[in-house]
Amino acid sequence: MSILNIGTRALLSNQLALQTAGNNVANVNTAGYSRQSVLLQAVDGSFSGAGYYGNGVEAATVLRSHDEFLTRQAALTSAVAASDAKRLEQLRQLEDLFPGGASGLGAAVSDMLNAYSDVVNAPTDLPSRSVVLSRADEMAARFRTAAGSLVSLQQGIRNESRVTAGNINSLANRIAQANAQITSTTGSGHDPNQLLDQRDQLIRELNALVQTSSIPAEDGTIGIFLAGSQPLVLGKIAAEVSIIGDEFGDPAKSKLAITRNGQPAVIDEASLGGGALAGLLRFQNLDLVDASNLLGRMALALGTKMNEQQRLGLDQTGAPGGDLFALGPATAGLPSTTNTGGASVQVAIQSTPASGATALAASDYELAFSGATTGTVKRMLDGQTVAFNTVPVLIDGLSLQITGSPSNGDRFLITPLRNAALAIDTSFSSPRNLAVASPVAASAGTTNQGTLALQSLLPRIADANLTQTVTLSFTSASTFDVTGTGTGNPVGVAFAPGQEINYNGWSLTLKGNPKAGDTYTVAANAFPNTSAGNAEAMLALRDLPMFDGAAVTDGYAGLMSSIGVRVQSAGFSAGISQSIARNVETDRASVAGVNLDEEAAKLLQFQQAYQASAKILQVSQTMFDSMLRSLSA
Repeated sequence: MSILNIGTRALLSNQLALQTAGNNVANVNTAGYSRQSVLLQAVDGSFSGAGYYGNGVEAATVLRSHDEFLTRQAALTSAVAASDAKRLEQLRQLEDLFPGGASGLGAAVSDMLNAYSDVVNAPTDLPSRSVVLSRADEMAARFRTAAGSLVSLQQGIRNESRVTAGNINSLANRIAQANAQITSTTGSGHDPNQLLDQRDQLIRELNALVQTSSIPAEDGTIGIFLAGSQPLVLGKIAAEVSIIGDEFGDPAKSKLAITRNGQPAVIDEASLGGGALAGLLRFQNLDLVDASNLLGRMALALGTKMNEQQRLGLDQTGAPGGDLFALGPATAGLPSTTNTGGASVQVAIQSTPASGATALAASDYELAFSGATTGTVKRMLDGQTVAFNTVPVLIDGLSLQITGSPSNGDRFLITPLRNAALAIDTSFSSPRNLAVASPVAASAGTTNQGTLALQSLLPRIADANLTQTVTLSFTSASTFDVTGTGTGNPVGVAFAPGQEINYNGWSLTLKGNPKAGDTYTVAANAFPNTSAGNAEAMLALRDLPMFDGAAVTDGYAGLMSSIGVRVQSAGFSAGISQSIARNVETDRASVAGVNLDEEAAKLLQFQQAYQASAKILQVSQTMFDSMLRSLSA
């Protein structure tokens, strides 16, 4: 009977090998499937006086082609690639919100300021003034549109982050269920290949959303961890993740929290590594915030500076000008949830000793108290920290007013720029309210002998002595004495044609060459209806260094450049990470993937082996029949 047993075992073993090869072919396109192969082993031989004779073959188990290192590397690199790709996708959407050319915000700013040139030439022309107001309305509308688009993008990111967190929870629960099923099969002595493949595929899908690390346990389960140490799946139990606000309640930012046994833990996006969710959070909390601050700084700085200049001039009725732009209420600092004191923080543009409009940085700040009037201010853009020991706290053109009593360790998030572009609007609609005229006028002495002539006289800053009479008396072609309230009456002041002369908040520029005894006087403007001095000052704002040293008209170009550099950098990173991920996945697939040519060859191989095994049974049957006939004879 031994040859019959050998044939039977061979037939069954080759049948299993054929079945496994067929299963490989059937699952060639199944995601996560690892190629399987039957492990064949010889049956122990039987001893006889003539030696050990073999008893055939048997199928020991079914193995899956699997490389643990490549599987982990594939999951890791795919997580990094997913994060870079998602951030790049969002950055490109952000870039589309800031077009160049005539439809861009930069063109609107330039058009508004350039419109003052017609007013300079015809200060009494109401249509020219109306054009200025129309351009101001258009500029403010474009600021609001851009800011509204940023808010919509932010809301979309928040919703997508919440959906992604829900998908993470679903995958974590399925991994926990797979762990439970795998644990229940450990007593069989064979690996549940399909379950292991399914779990590996779930882990790969999870890593596309958030990068994880995994640690296998002795019972066959795998522990899944976020940020290196936060357990998401332990054995058969999965924790839950959610999207929450940060400790300051900043509506522009989101954090990932993981809750296990009722205890929540906040995970910073910087520690998440890769995954689409990490890319979303980095974009929302860093790129989108920076873009909002760049846009807000443009709106707040430009609006504040133009309001300051507008207030220095006189409108068509001779009254001091009012604000040209409404900029919304002052910003309040956001307190940390851990604060124990009763302080609050209000934020305004610094007004003394000079305006802070040209010194604003496109950044948020963190204010930390070590005492009632002491502590530090951290600029979030670059991490630079500055200590303070008096209030109000002055930094980067901002004035931080403290009310109430802070406790040691209290912290506040300062976001002075975020909503400035969303709130900007023109304050009046009548062109008569445009403060075109200068409050001061200059006149040459009636007995002057030189060639002195007025080049420009511009009101620059608010000063109590702005309209006080000031006389310049030239003692030579290169020096003059000054008399007038608020000037200090200096003598022997050096003079050069075309050089600005600044006193009492105005800036005077003379051309030509004086002679000793010549005078020039600056006094209150007696004829404001024919003056365009303040319109000239408005026009001069085009070249005022305001945005990190760049002129007003170059501010939008700087914003576009900043975003463009990020898009370019993100595109480079995404290209590299995706290339690495593809290469690692190719290496993994070369080990675990199904090759149809190989499987076709195996089918032929095992088919022939199966037919040969059947031949053994046929020979065995013939031999048995012959033996029976010989016995019956």
